[in-house]
Parts: sequence; structure tokens; C-alpha cells
Amino acid sequence: MLIAVLAPFAAAGCAPLLVRLLGDRASLVLAIVPAVTFVWLLSRLPEATPGVLETTPWVPGLDVALDFSLDGLSLIFALLISGIGTLIVLYAGGYLKGHPMLGRFFLFLMMFMGAMQGVVLSDNVITLFVFWELTSLASYLLVGFESDRPAARRAALQALLITGSGGLALLAGLIMLAEAGGAWRISDLTGAGAWIQDDPLYRPILILVVLGCFTKSAQWPFHSWLPGAMQAPTPVSAYLHSATMVKAGVYLLARLDPALGGSPEWLWILTGIGGLTMLMGVVFALLETDLKLVLAWTTVSALGTLVFLLGPTHEPGVKAAMAFLLVHALYKGALFMAAGNVDHEAGTRDLTRLGGLMRTMPLTFAAAAVACVSMAGLPFGLGWVAKELIGAAKIALEDEFGITVIAATLTNLMLFCIAAIVATVPFTGRTSEAAAHAHEAPWPMLAGPVMLAALGLVFGMAPNLIAEPLIAAATTAVIGRKATLEIVLFKAFDWKFLLTLATFVAGAALFLLWRRSAAGWRASLNPVLDRGPDRGYDQVMRGLAAFAAWQTRIWQPGLLHRYMAASFTVITLAGAASLTRGEMRLNLDFDGGRLIEWAVFAVTAASALVAALATTRLLAVTALGMLGLGVAMIFMLFGAPDLAITQFMVETLVVVILALVLIRLPGFRLSAGGARPRWLYAGISVGTGALVTLLLLGVLAEPFDPRLSEWFGRAAVPEAFGHNIVNVILVDFRALDTLGEIIVVFAAALAALAAIGIGARARA
Repeated sequence: MLIAVLAPFAAAGCAPLLVRLLGDRASLVLAIVPAVTFVWLLSRLPEATPGVLETTPWVPGLDVALDFSLDGLSLIFALLISGIGTLIVLYAGGYLKGHPMLGRFFLFLMMFMGAMQGVVLSDNVITLFVFWELTSLASYLLVGFESDRPAARRAALQALLITGSGGLALLAGLIMLAEAGGAWRISDLTGAGAWIQDDPLYRPILILVVLGCFTKSAQWPFHSWLPGAMQAPTPVSAYLHSATMVKAGVYLLARLDPALGGSPEWLWILTGIGGLTMLMGVVFALLETDLKLVLAWTTVSALGTLVFLLGPTHEPGVKAAMAFLLVHALYKGALFMAAGNVDHEAGTRDLTRLGGLMRTMPLTFAAAAVACVSMAGLPFGLGWVAKELIGAAKIALEDEFGITVIAATLTNLMLFCIAAIVATVPFTGRTSEAAAHAHEAPWPMLAGPVMLAALGLVFGMAPNLIAEPLIAAATTAVIGRKATLEIVLFKAFDWKFLLTLATFVAGAALFLLWRRSAAGWRASLNPVLDRGPDRGYDQVMRGLAAFAAWQTRIWQPGLLHRYMAASFTVITLAGAASLTRGEMRLNLDFDGGRLIEWAVFAVTAASALVAALATTRLLAVTALGMLGLGVAMIFMLFGAPDLAITQFMVETLVVVILALVLIRLPGFRLSAGGARPRWLYAGISVGTGALVTLLLLGVLAEPFDPRLSEWFGRAAVPEAFGHNIVNVILVDFRALDTLGEIIVVFAAALAALAAIGIGARARA
């Protein structure tokens, strides 16, 4: 499994070179990686049901390992990622043929593929989160691939900020989950559901994890990034919507269902938000004219449906979710690639400018029509099977969640209408001007939609091919007990069948009404719907920029004395707070002191006061020099003559150099913004001094530990060949520290020299 995860990353590293050598034919080579992974995963179908664990040490010191698990749930996702990924790589080679950045595109795409494989196969909390964030990073690069367009840059940033913010919430939730469950392996956590749900942190964990999953899988109100991501090239859109990033949140909800599911909070959040999202998605889809955006909004609806089905944590809902997951991946991948073919060959995706393409693009039309059969839930398509399973799940919910069941029924009705729109409007009717110049797409761009549509048809007519090995196995992994599934295409001519027929009839009627009234609907509803989360995102970004500017004006005014005041205030408050938490003994022994000590103290204090009150450079520098000399005298009086001599030399040089430099600068000003709040700064200074005094008295009250000084005394001569211990410490034992200080002083000198030069040029 480690190879299945790392192989796409290796291919990503080779992609630019392959494109340079082979051009767009590099897609044929790169497609081998996901194709081999897909075949290997198919060979593991019999083993995946109980779960296979593989561990590789990663950061042993932190007990973090590359744990990968393959069970029914991870298998169905991994098959979709690798299988559809193979077709997407081939499709991209044709769609972006001749693009100057094709190598970069394949690098991002293969990295995206590897990150998604890592998400669905990881069994370690930390490993999963690393791959989770890599999907956000890779999607940012892919959505913003055409970086010369402002719309693409905005969409990429929006996707990154929304999913990245959710990722931070998810990280906190996963860490709390691991602590509550007492394990960092997801497979261990899923077996500790009762224990976790009894923990006081259960609700915060649930909220944080759900936030992470909802942002990634575009649930309301975090859905706005997904339609915006249509600024990406069509291969990215097809992969993103069918098998990868947007399904990551659904995967994690299903994976953590045994640990977090079953509670009323889980039930109401997932069912309520999922139901709202699935209904909202199809409403927005009916108002769009861009073919890709129509499909994008139906993806939002499909993701809401999946979350809605996972909410009740019962077997019919999970079976329906796993079946619909597979159905949606097949038909949505086919439809997005068909839409890309239309855009590539006709030059537009606008439904109002398309028509009659079935004459010039018959294979694309056939693939889109067959995929729409599954999308609409018609017989002989795999969507019919999923519709039956969803119907069974809705019946189980009807007593407690009548409103959401009504929402699901309305969603099915409108989804049928949208499928009719996608299958007929671009391809039938009078040949439009754009369609007149179109021709069929090349084979790499046809292989994907044709194969995915055909699989939907084959599995729809023979659903038992996937019932047990895929859908039932995935259900088993979620509910934690053996699940069986036998699908009968036609059970009985009963009220449920009549309800399905009624849905088809109502959907067809809605389609006819849409043909006549769509323009009016858009004119009346778009002004209202435009005031949604997407505009809210813009307002949040503007507010954030204004808040950042306000904070910058406060904390970064360009005045050094304010920076120092803020720094010393924080240090003083933090130090005082830490002192109040424990007991500290103070050494208050005082023998009266000698006269010379009092004199030195008085001179030092007076120098500090003069430095604080100085209004000219020369006086301030002189007072600071006197302050330093007073400190040197203290060293001299208390038995450190070598340190005192060093201090005397440093202070003398500093005073002389500062005096020589400062007289070259313009007139002395206290600040660029007016008078300083002297009493505030005086209070900060007194507080800092008092804190330092207390700390020193506390240190002096502790027994002296001579081990370090004794070691320096023993090691100075034999190891550093010096009798002056202070010098030895500075130039040998602390050599790098001293070198750093020298570099800082040298950098300050260069800055001063630059400032003098700028001042001289300004005066000239």
C-alpha cells in the first residue's frame, strides 16, 4: 500500500521531464501508474473485507508511523481514485495538448492523486491529516493553474482558505479524538465509539471534525468554493468532482461513523445540513447556463445526499450512500469529460449557444446520454439501483425526518430535470453556430467518458457484479458488522414503483416548464441567490483585510519605542503571572552596604533617570554610558574585575561610536508621531525593573549549584587551553553564540552606515 501511495508522487517528480521528452504522449506513460494501482487493488478484493494493515516507521521518536489500511471502504475509494485517475491522465494529454505548462500540470495532478490515495488508505491520525492538507495544496495549484486569469486566482485562494480553515479545525478535532480514544490508529478509534461518546470532549470533537469534513465536501454554508473551482481546466474539474477531493470529507465521515456516529448530535447535524445542501444544489443548477456549473451544482447536491444518508448510522442508509458514491463517480466523471469535449471542440459551454451537437459529436453525445440515464435514475442505469437503495433508506427515516425525506424527493425530481437538460439541450435541436464548426474529440478525450458511461450501463443491468465485493464490503467497514446485499432490479408493481414513475413524470414536466421559463426564473431568483455564501466570502475577505490594516496600524506603526514598550509589557505581565502561580522565596538579607556601594548605586540610578528624560542625543548617549560604567563598577565591587574591565571598554567604545554617528543624523526627535506617553512608559519600565529584581532575589534565595562552574574550571585548560575561564567560555564553549552576536553587531553597523548614506543623499 505504501507503494500505491508514493508511486504517484514519484510520477509527479518525473512528469516535467517526460513531457519535455515525449510531449503530450507523456500522458500514456504517466497513466501506467494509476492503471497498475487499479489492477493491484482489484486483485485485493477478496482480502479487503476484514481489513489489511501495513505499517512503516516514519517518525519513531514521536511514535508516528505510515500506517495504511485496506478494507471495503478504503478499497472503493482507492479504486475510484486510481481507475478514474487513469482516464483523467489520458484525457488531460488530449485536452491540454500543446500547452506550454503541461509538465507542471501533470506534476500537480499526480501529486493530487497521491495525496488522495494517502487520505483513504491512512490508518494513522497524523498521516491522514498530512495527506488531507496535501490535497488542499494540490487543489489550490490545480484550480489556479491558469494563473494569468484573476478569476482562477480568486477561486484557488477561496478553495484553499475554506478547506484550509476546516483543516485546522480537523487537526484539533483529530488530536482530541486520539486523546479521548487512547489511540492514534483510526482502526483502534473506530472500536472505541462508546468510550469516546461518553467523554466530556465528545461534542467539541464532533463539531471540529464535522467542520473539517463539511468544508472539504462543500456542505452549506461552505459550498461556495466548489462551483468557483470550475475555473480549473476540465480534467481537474472531472477528477475533483468524481473521485477525489470533494469526496474526502464524505470518506472521513464514513470512516469515523463507528467512533462518532449514532448520537443525536451526529444524526441531526448530518441529516439537516446534508438535506439542505442536496436541495440547494439542484435549485442552483437549474438557474445556471454554463454546462460545467450545472454539473458542479449537482455535485454539491450529491455530496449533500451522501452526508444525508450517513447521518442516521443505519445499514440501509450506509448501503445507499456507498452505492450512490459509485454511481455519482461514474456518471459525473463521464459528464464532466463530455462537457470538456463540447467546450474544447465548440468553443463554448453556454447552454444558450449550444444545440445540434449530436450530428458533429455523436460519440460524446452517446456517452453523455448514457451517463444521464444514471444521473436521472432511469432503469438499466446504475442510478436506478442507487435510487432504489436511497428509497429504502428514506422509508427508514420517514417517521422522524419527514421534512428531509420530502427534500430528498424534490431533489430526485429536479435531478431528473437537470439530467434531461444536460442530455438534450447541447446535443439536440437546431444546429447552433458554435456546433456547426465542431467535430468529434480525439480518442484520449473519448476514452474516459465512453468507458465510464458504459460501466454505469453494465453495472446497472448486472448490479450483483458490484453488490457484494464493493457496496456490501464498504458497508461492512462502516457499520462494523457483516453486511449483505442482493439487488433485484424490479421487485413489484407497488406504491413505491408508482411513486418512482410519478417522480419521472414530474421531472419531465419540470423540464418542459424549464424550457419555457428558465430565463424568467434566473431574472427573478439570481438577485436573491447571489447574496449567499459566495458574496459572504468576499465580505469576510474585505473585513479581514480591514481588520489586518487596523491591527497593523496599532502593532506595526514603524516606531521603535512602541515595539519595545509592547515587548516589555508582555514580558512583564507574563513573568508576573507565572510568579503568582507558585511560591518563590526571596533573599532579603541586607547588611547596610558600604558607602562606595551606595555611591555607585546613586550614580547608576541617576544616569538611568537622565537617560529617560534626555532631549538631546549627546546627553542621552552620555547618560547611557554612565549607566554602563555604573554596572561595571558593580562588577568590580563584587569580585569580577575581568568582566568589569570588559564592560569599561565596551561602554567607552559605544559612547564614542554613537556620538560620532549620531551627530551626522538629523535633529533629535522623540518620535515621528508626537510626544511619547512618558508616564505609561515609566510605569512599564518600573514594572519590568521590579520583575527583574524579584527574579534575581528569588534566584539568590535558591541554593547555589556549582556543578557547571566547576566543570568549566576543570575543562578550561585541558580542552580549551586557556586559564581565563570567561574568555574560554566566550570563544570556545559558546563560540557559535558569540559569533552570532558579532554578526548582529556587524549587521547593525551596516544598517547604520546605510542610514547615514541615505541621510547624506537626502541632504544633497
